[in-house]
Amino acid sequence: MIPIAWRLLETGYCMHPEASSREGASWKACEFPALIALLRHPTRGWILFDTGYGQAFIDATRRFPEVAYRWVTPVHWSPRNSAIAQIHALGIEPSDINSILISHFHGDHIGALSDFPGAEPWCAHAAWIDLHARSRLSALAQGLLPSLAPRDLEPKLRFYEDRLPVRLPSVLAPFAEGFDLFEDGSIFAVSLPGHAIGHYGVCFRDGRRWVFLVGDAAWSIRAINDNTPPPRWATHVLGNTEIYRRTLADLHALAVRGNDVCLLPAHCRTLRS
Repeated sequence: MIPIAWRLLETGYCMHPEASSREGASWKACEFPALIALLRHPTRGWILFDTGYGQAFIDATRRFPEVAYRWVTPVHWSPRNSAIAQIHALGIEPSDINSILISHFHGDHIGALSDFPGAEPWCAHAAWIDLHARSRLSALAQGLLPSLAPRDLEPKLRFYEDRLPVRLPSVLAPFAEGFDLFEDGSIFAVSLPGHAIGHYGVCFRDGRRWVFLVGDAAWSIRAINDNTPPPRWATHVLGNTEIYRRTLADLHALAVRGNDVCLLPAHCRTLRS
């Protein structure tokens, strides 16, 4: 097994009532960090899982109707929070990022995609088709900002579904199947449906354990551990409530088995460095 080095980066945060992410929680607004992951593959080099917020997101949400995105979820971001600034502080240039693995196309996950024009973006084909099949209003209602991933990006795209599916190790059960992205058994894309069309996570070993980046399939580690989903009205707005709840239940089943798999949601406050 090829070990993957990794670290989380926080690219700003938004404010929203906690009750939107967890049944029975307070209606008081709280911070939801936009967490992304920087991976280091021994031969493929630097890889990002999502990009978080960026200047392109700020620019895309200045005008009406897209400004409603920031009315509903006020965003706190500055250039020093950007992925590009943080990796530069680590001695990494934007041109050093070889691949970007996109969990889904919500604006808080691809808001800095344009900062890495030389990187090869990976995504679900279904998510890409859905992104560009919608009107501006329909896209906005789903948390999508198509201008962050314009159609001229398509020739560079790699689709998860184009890789042959492989059986995942039993330690990751009930997740049984994934796509071996680099055909070396290092990083697997795993479908985590329900939150958005074509929503994926990725898993890999870091030398000690399995790491599973689950994107928005859960909003917190606590929600996974006690299998508490968002309220139905929240998941209905963006995706499919019943499918979301089945995915969360599967993550819960994986967590309680105690096989030392590190599950990392994209907006969990307890993961802040």
